[in-house]
Amino acid sequence: MAKPGNRYAMTTIAVIIPSRNDAPMLEVCLAHLAAQSRPANLIIVVDNASTDHTAQVCAAAGVQRIYWEPVGIAGTSACGFDAAGTDILARIDADSRPAPGWLARVEADLGRSGPLSLVTGPGDFYGASKLVCWLGRTIYLGGYFHAVGFLLGHPPVFGSNYAMTADVWARLSAVVTRNVPDLHDDLDVSYLLRPDMTVKYDAGLRMPVSARPFESWGSLGKRLVMAWGTFRHEFGAEHPMRRRGTRRQWARAHPR
Repeated sequence: MAKPGNRYAMTTIAVIIPSRNDAPMLEVCLAHLAAQSRPANLIIVVDNASTDHTAQVCAAAGVQRIYWEPVGIAGTSACGFDAAGTDILARIDADSRPAPGWLARVEADLGRSGPLSLVTGPGDFYGASKLVCWLGRTIYLGGYFHAVGFLLGHPPVFGSNYAMTADVWARLSAVVTRNVPDLHDDLDVSYLLRPDMTVKYDAGLRMPVSARPFESWGSLGKRLVMAWGTFRHEFGAEHPMRRRGTRRQWARAHPR
């Protein structure tokens, strides 16, 4: 992590990693973060009631560990964002393997995008056959960015690979869903973004992630069911047509 007085002191970055019983993958992830050309000022692992050796992995890596008992990725992630207190809040998963220049690119992207901005990028799957990894990257993630992006009118963020400014979280913190266990937090954040907030999709901000969602039809089906449940939750709070209308009105009032 960055030390006081270094050249990154003016902008501070926290990396938040929600994790539940993922100690082996988390250990690899933290090693990748330790090798960043632009070090994180703070790394927070939010331990979602793990029963493995997650605590020991965090202690060995010298990162902050917060224990969060209620099961659910949304509440776990929000807990980490709340605790960060930095200028930029980056979010990855325990199976993410950020390249050495990842945080530097995040900082540069957000530095060009303004105070109410987020940045996200695609994923490259590992741990399965070339065909499965290609299908995951092209169909699963490609479909997510295209279909959900069309629905929202802007790119969604990908939970294993995104970051936001502290100003964005200051606005979202009070409204994000925290108490629904089977809810995709990245979809929730994406849907709750207001018209004055922008998402930059950086195709070069790539993130290797595990292909374990495709280990079985049951694993993939669980994620798709969660996606459907997340949309039902969001649509119940704000109809998508009303959301798009609000964005159109704002855009007309604030031409760029």
